[in-house]
Amino acid sequence: MLREVLATRYITPLREGGSLPGLVEADDLGTYVLKFTGAGQGRKTLVAEVVCGELARRLGFRVPRLVTVDVDPVLGLGEPDQQVQELLKSSGGTNLGMGFLSGALGFDPLAFEVSAAEAGRIVWFDALVNNVDRSWRNPNLLRLRGETWLIDHGATMIWHHNWPGAETSAARPYDAADHALARFAPDVGSAAAALAPLVTEELLAEVTAEIPDVWLRDEPGFATPDDLRRAYAGPLLARAATIHERVKGVR
Repeated sequence: MLREVLATRYITPLREGGSLPGLVEADDLGTYVLKFTGAGQGRKTLVAEVVCGELARRLGFRVPRLVTVDVDPVLGLGEPDQQVQELLKSSGGTNLGMGFLSGALGFDPLAFEVSAAEAGRIVWFDALVNNVDRSWRNPNLLRLRGETWLIDHGATMIWHHNWPGAETSAARPYDAADHALARFAPDVGSAAAALAPLVTEELLAEVTAEIPDVWLRDEPGFATPDDLRRAYAGPLLARAATIHERVKGVR
């Protein structure tokens, strides 16, 4: 399971995020970007962040450290922003924190260069998890000390919003025409050859074990959190083998 910390101070909202994430300090003296269970997208967004973030880390990508953050609703009592107050009040308990990358710059595909090999790895990973939120308009990439970091994976694995249709949804191609790295001639084939064999049942079981039980309970059609964990792993295992053949929109 992810390491647990306790939120001790709410610093400021980050208004560029659609779900109004916030910057918080925790009892381990760390600073985290906090994503709330009470936000409009709900707990499935946080599950997607954990699955994709922890899978990316194990595949060698740079992603912020993830922790669960226990939030006491009274943390919002002194906040002047009514929307922030409501978020904090509705998000008591287990939320998700991402290590804050101080000094990082937002990625601009016109200002930074990325090799075809690195672009291929990132496009292949986004195809694997069906990330629809890494476009040139909103790259969800950061640059820190010359390295590219992957952030914000809440808009992935669209099939988990409709489990009865998950198999059909997960079998669809991935359109990378608007991907932030499409202009760098991503070498998706080489990325697949290197990364696809690493995506095993064992690896996915390890990744899905990081999801807190509380975010998996009461899902219609699943008796236990572990049943739902296996459902998350299934489409990813199937896509890993062949998704590179169904990436559209890149040279």
